[in-house]
Amino acid sequence: MMKILIITGSVVIPVIMVVLHRKDSKFQILFTIAAILSALLFGNIASIALYNIIKDDTVFMTNIHGLFLNPLFLLTGAYLGVYLLYSLILRAMNPVS
Repeated sequence: MMKILIITGSVVIPVIMVVLHRKDSKFQILFTIAAILSALLFGNIASIALYNIIKDDTVFMTNIHGLFLNPLFLLTGAYLGVYLLYSLILRAMNPVS
């Protein structure tokens, strides 16, 4: 059930974002700001986790997987994936000549 929800969400949510963007261009600004904040958080969480592994001289492969237990990391990564699909749909609808 969760697999179906993830796959469906990755298709439906970007389409909803495109529809909202078409209704009001302010949504594009909102979606882009959210993507910038997500990228900052995503990168900082990953960097801090890697820094702690290097600093503590721990086994890399076992400790790095703890990063995937961080809900904020997962949420920001998911939004970046959805935003990428949204951007690709917009690009496909308005190709640059």
